[in-house]
Amino acid sequence: MTDTNQRHKERQQKVKEKVDAKVAQAQEERGVVLILTGNGKGKSTAGFGTVARAVGHGQNCAVAQFIKGNWACGERDLLAGHGVRFHVMATGFTWETQDKEADTAAAQEVWQQVKQELADPAVDLVLLDEITYMTNYGYLDLDEVVQAIADRPREQSVVITGRAAHRRLEELADTVSEVRPLKHAFEAGIKARKGVDW
Repeated sequence: MTDTNQRHKERQQKVKEKVDAKVAQAQEERGVVLILTGNGKGKSTAGFGTVARAVGHGQNCAVAQFIKGNWACGERDLLAGHGVRFHVMATGFTWETQDKEADTAAAQEVWQQVKQELADPAVDLVLLDEITYMTNYGYLDLDEVVQAIADRPREQSVVITGRAAHRRLEELADTVSEVRPLKHAFEAGIKARKGVDW
């Protein structure tokens, strides 16, 4: 074995020992709350990737889509065919509707359905896509959302997506990831692309 290979092996052995020690310490088994927030692209995509992973393991999943409208949605088209239940606000972007009363009513309707999913021990994973806007705009009561997530069945996991996640949601979460924008095709005048953006 060359000196370079030997040094590499020694470094990797140290890394392995640290990782193995952390794995050994992680003994609690329960559902988790994951937040994907920030101003960058890909939060919902990552959330749907988690749903796809859970479905691949035969888990029972539900999705609430706040903000999204009735237009085609590749994730919904794929996952609904695999038993994932969707609750869609279906009003479209709030800057398009410009109707707080109607948006609030639509958000509340979806929330009532989602609360049932969050209380059901047979549901393994719930994706709350773009719910941060609903709490930040006052369409949904933050206290009620936090309480429903906190009171969910022990084995159930929740994924929350959207910009500017409230600090109380972040405090409740087990994992928080921030997606930062470095560059975006739209800013260069490139249209949203089917299969990539929706």
